[in-house]
Amino acid sequence: MLCLPIWKAKYDPNGLITNPRHVPTRQQPPLIVSVPLPHRPTTATTTTLVVASSSANHPLADTSPTSMASTGDVLLATSSAQLEMESGALRRSSTLVCVPIMAGSVEEMVTQLDKAKSSGADLVEIRLDSPKNFSPHEDLKTLIEASALPTLFTYRPKWEGGQYDGDDKSRLDTLRLAMELGADYVDVELQVACEFNASIQGRKPEKCKVVVSSHNYENTPSIEDLGNLVARIQAAGADIVKIATTALDITDVARMFHITVHSQVSSVPIIGIVMGERGLISRVLCAKFGGFLTFGTLESGVVSAPGQPTIKDLLDLYNFRSIGPDTKVFGIIGKPVGHSKSPLLYNQAFKSANFNGVYLHLLVDDVASFLRTYSSTDFAGFSCTIPHKEAAVKCCDEVDPVAKSIGAVNCIIRRQSDAKLFGYNTDYVGAISAIEDGLRGSHNGSTAGASPLNGKLFVVIGAGGAGKALAFGAKEKGARVVIANRTYDRARELTETIGGDALSLADLENFHPEDGMVLANTTSIGMQPKIDETPIPKHALKHYSLVFDAVYTPKMTRLLREAEECGATTVSGLEMFIGQAYGQYERYTGLPAPKELFRKIMSKY
Repeated sequence: MLCLPIWKAKYDPNGLITNPRHVPTRQQPPLIVSVPLPHRPTTATTTTLVVASSSANHPLADTSPTSMASTGDVLLATSSAQLEMESGALRRSSTLVCVPIMAGSVEEMVTQLDKAKSSGADLVEIRLDSPKNFSPHEDLKTLIEASALPTLFTYRPKWEGGQYDGDDKSRLDTLRLAMELGADYVDVELQVACEFNASIQGRKPEKCKVVVSSHNYENTPSIEDLGNLVARIQAAGADIVKIATTALDITDVARMFHITVHSQVSSVPIIGIVMGERGLISRVLCAKFGGFLTFGTLESGVVSAPGQPTIKDLLDLYNFRSIGPDTKVFGIIGKPVGHSKSPLLYNQAFKSANFNGVYLHLLVDDVASFLRTYSSTDFAGFSCTIPHKEAAVKCCDEVDPVAKSIGAVNCIIRRQSDAKLFGYNTDYVGAISAIEDGLRGSHNGSTAGASPLNGKLFVVIGAGGAGKALAFGAKEKGARVVIANRTYDRARELTETIGGDALSLADLENFHPEDGMVLANTTSIGMQPKIDETPIPKHALKHYSLVFDAVYTPKMTRLLREAEECGATTVSGLEMFIGQAYGQYERYTGLPAPKELFRKIMSKY
């Protein structure tokens, strides 16, 4: 098979072409990800949310901050007319799930093949560069016969990120043999694809498809460079295009989504993966944007490329089979963020309500850049956690009066009618309610209607977004507020805003003007993996009647354990987490929060 020279492979944003003659100059496509595909209007044609797998239509969520009243209909569904491709309509759940099979022996790989089948995979990628001893003729037959699923054979050399360190002739001979013995797919690197495809011309089994792949372990190129790369891979004779790049920032993934969507106009399927934790969304949302397959591992940490989720997480946590072009995207914006249980909570609730949405971990370095890049209404709402709650306020078009007073938001809604961002703060409601319940439980004589926080000395550790929310909420309930922070000036700034006294965290150990105080830690001190840390020595806890910790991973932090040993009532951050989630869920979906379900889900953790 002839292979076009590199210079003849050009990127055309209307489609990938291999003939450079008479190609008009085109402006580089914008870095905005949207399911409404190129040349399709984004005019709304529906005013109700059509729920997946349900005949019911849910009413629209009302998301403007003033009494949640909207000046017009809020659109939470994309018209199916917008989702059509030039080559036909995308189907929900059409993206395949592939399990990499990697082990030190062929015997172990056979065992993994059975596990892949039972785990719900659609196909397996058999990594021939993983076993220590490998006999091509014998072992290929064994692996093909043992697999109940379609097989993709990869024999990755070290120069492309794999483990094989031999000569390419033997490696490519093995892949050709795999084709002859019944492999469904073989993966060949772009660098040798022309040679490989020329060698099988006229001899290629009809059922076997050639995946031509390119891996970039340093970065994610520009849209133009990615487009040219796709054209080169197509020109090399690919039946399926595979590109894997590396995310230095979560916004890099937008370029891969863009190229995946534009590539749908050709007849060549594409696998577009962005590696690393910041690239996780590429592995989940490829089902939304038309990717051919994604990879899910059998075990956590045993990966064939950085950032791969487990197949269990893909199918059970993210409800991968339910994701389609019209699925709305939600997620938690934070750094770090992988510890968060929010995807577990919301995705189960979405599934229970037949709500067509998916909720993701979003490792974000710059919240403003993230929101600018993912500005489509398909990215419909976000939770904000450390360290972005304060910066997110400036990113919103409008901010709820309470959130504005606090100076922090933990919930952002993108209004569907005009893509404007609205910011809210539900942190203080969940936390303060949980603390009040804790005080009422430890002081049975509370007066009905009066807050048990009234008149209490309320010490907040941390002057960030969560600290501001709790200080505001406690002040509203009549408490006397003290802010303790590592940086005294930050604490003083907050007390000047809401009233109260400031301390440096170092001085908190010796601060005990009275007994029966309330302590609230709003920092990440003690959070996994640094579970042995605590913001205050144990001996100082004897002066507090109640101790609250916003950290909920682990549920019982060192701070709470030591407070309990000192006789204080303790309130876990899990209570704040569940309480603040009620309001967010209702804003995301327009549905009542399933409070019993939330508690049932989180009771297991």
